[in-house]
Amino acid sequence: MKHSIVGISGLILIAGSLLLLWFIILSGVTDTTPLNKVYFLRADTAGISGARDITQWTYFRFCGDNNADCGKFRPAPAFGKAWDSRPDNAPSALVGGHGGNTTSTHYYYMWRFGWVFFLITLFFETFAFFGAFIACCGRLGAAIAGILAITALFFHSVATALMTAVFVQARNAFQSDNRSASLGRYAFGFAWGSWAALFLATICFCLGLRGDRSAKRNSVTTNGTATNGGGFMSRFGRNRSVRSRRSYDGRRVKEDYS
Repeated sequence: MKHSIVGISGLILIAGSLLLLWFIILSGVTDTTPLNKVYFLRADTAGISGARDITQWTYFRFCGDNNADCGKFRPAPAFGKAWDSRPDNAPSALVGGHGGNTTSTHYYYMWRFGWVFFLITLFFETFAFFGAFIACCGRLGAAIAGILAITALFFHSVATALMTAVFVQARNAFQSDNRSASLGRYAFGFAWGSWAALFLATICFCLGLRGDRSAKRNSVTTNGTATNGGGFMSRFGRNRSVRSRRSYDGRRVKEDYS
C-alpha cells in the first residue's frame, strides 16, 4: 500500500514537472496562453540596428511585445540574433564575435549550454515518468525511477542555474546601458517550479525504497522471526523449553537417589 501511495505521488509530481518544462521549451512557438506570456527576458531594444523596439527572448525565436511579431524558428539562436551583425547602440557586454558578430563568447555559450541541458533533462525526466509507473510495485521500480529522477534532477539543476545566470546578467547589462529590462516571471516560475516538483518526486522514490525495508522489519517483528538467531517469541520459547528440561532432569536425579 505504501509503495502505491509513494509511486502515485512521485508520478503526479514528475508529470507536473514535465508539463512546466514543456512550457519552457515551447515558449514563443505560439501566441496562445500561457505560451504567449513565457519569455526569459524583455528589454527595450529601440535604436539598436536590426532590433525591435521591444524584444522578448525565448528558446525558439525572438519576439516583440506579448510574444507577437516573432522571427523565424531557430532552436536556441545566438543571444544577439535579436539585432544585426555588429549592431549600433547595443550594450557592449552582449556583443561579440559569435553568432555572426552579434554575441559575446560568454552569452553565446551560456545560452546554448542552458538549452542543451534542458533537452537532456527532458530526455531523462521522460524516462523517469514511465519508470514511476513501476515504482508502485516495489523497491526495484522505486530504484529505477529514483536513479532516472536523480539524473534528470542533476541536469535540470545545471540548466536552470545557467538560464538564471545568463538572463539576470543580460538584464543587468541592459539596465547599465540605461535601458529598461525585466525577467520573465512565467518562464522563471515554470523553470523553478519544474525543478521543485522533480526534486520532490525524487524524494518520493527514495522513500519508496526505505518504506519497503520498514515494512519488512515490521513483518519480521510480527512473525517473531529475526535474522540474528530468531525473534523475541522464538528466544522466549527456547529458554522456556531449556528450563523445563533442566527441571525434569533434576527431578529424575532426585528420584534415582531416593
